[in-house]
Amino acid sequence: MVATAIKNEHPSQRLVRTLYSSMFPRIPFISALLMKLGQVLANEENGVRLLEQEQLVSVFPEGYKGIGKTFKDRYRLARFGRGGFVEMALKTGAPMIPVAIVGAEETYISLANSRTLANVFAVPFFPITPTFPWFGFLGFVPLPTKWTIDFGTPVPTQGYGPEAVNNQLLVSQLSDEVRNFIQTMIYSRLTKRRSIFFG
Repeated sequence: MVATAIKNEHPSQRLVRTLYSSMFPRIPFISALLMKLGQVLANEENGVRLLEQEQLVSVFPEGYKGIGKTFKDRYRLARFGRGGFVEMALKTGAPMIPVAIVGAEETYISLANSRTLANVFAVPFFPITPTFPWFGFLGFVPLPTKWTIDFGTPVPTQGYGPEAVNNQLLVSQLSDEVRNFIQTMIYSRLTKRRSIFFG
């Protein structure tokens, strides 16, 4: 949806190159589809290469923790990983643009996660929802929630220089700064929202 928003709404109509998890290639047809859409497997080498080519790169620093949250934890950002996205930005001098999405975390209402089923299907989590597994594959039909995507002020990195990637304190501080910006944007949007389905 972020890529669609930029393609449809931004004057430059740039392609967003999302770095996707190594979990997705194990799902039939998904890997081929992602590659055809111009998306790239998430690793530092791919991210740096794309940024050096001045591509627009999208990352989801929460990782698996973000998509595995239950309904009660929605819109509370999980801790960002080890700061890999910050390191890529520092190495290339690319700015980091905070993006807040409201609406996505209610398309599937996860009540709990089944560790047993997650192990069976070799995935990080397996959600139990009000409709799945009770209604079979119909349980995968998402709720028609209204999404709002907000783009924040870019966080510059060019002034630090590529050697700053070795300063773990700085990497951690920049990661927390981006996370705090996004969390503030999410809370701000939630206070304006009237309804899950109508925005």
